[in-house]
Amino acid sequence: MPFYVSPEQAMRDKADYARKGIARGRSCVALQYAGGILMVAPNPSSALHKISEIYDRIAFAAVGRYNEYENLRKAGVTYADITGYQFARHDVTARGIANWYAQTLGTIFTESNKPFEVEIVVAEVGEQPSGDQIYRITFDGSVTDEPGFVAFGGQADQVSAQLKERYSDGMSLAEAFGAALSALSVPGNGDSNEVVASQLEVAILDRAREHRTFRRIRTARLDELLSESRGLAASADAESSSSESATGPDPSSSDGTPSNPA
Repeated sequence: MPFYVSPEQAMRDKADYARKGIARGRSCVALQYAGGILMVAPNPSSALHKISEIYDRIAFAAVGRYNEYENLRKAGVTYADITGYQFARHDVTARGIANWYAQTLGTIFTESNKPFEVEIVVAEVGEQPSGDQIYRITFDGSVTDEPGFVAFGGQADQVSAQLKERYSDGMSLAEAFGAALSALSVPGNGDSNEVVASQLEVAILDRAREHRTFRRIRTARLDELLSESRGLAASADAESSSSESATGPDPSSSDGTPSNPA
């Protein structure tokens, strides 16, 4: 006689299983900068991509099991192409693709014995920064709008907290890349906290480009960007140290009372 498992317990078990699988990897980040949207993922492989193009101004990033999110990526490209062919290219939006992914993952989570161990981000760059869109879709089909930046997969909470401290509107590409590196280097995000260019997959949605805005950043340009971001970080640290030394000691006595009381 089979054991009875309540629907609530079955859903909790599926959710725990998926979360544990996703948490084994390293976090990825996507964030806005002045010229578009930047995506950064720790990835030592040059062939198995975590970040890809979906449509003209739309990109896809994912963490988890590669075979599962690669199937989702291909299905998303097909959905976008068919929608653009049946209607018009401007009818293909990140929101529509995110909703389609949410329905697909929600169905798999509910009906399948094994849920997908994936988290997905779909981003679209607008003609103006106010038109940028970033959506996060989790393994159970939940979708959230993420204004400005998002960290997903791995130790996403710690990475997101660090990214929140460094993020600001209107950053340059080098500043945004530096913020992403700082966030991805937090303790607990993978076996090594050191981030090197050969271990990164970096891509942008470039607002200034016509038609297809997706562009990968590789080799020489990636090394240059890494140097720029580290130079900016060193300059910021030097300015912070100089401002602290210029402030001088607190003009109060050791017992906490003012040295020149009124």
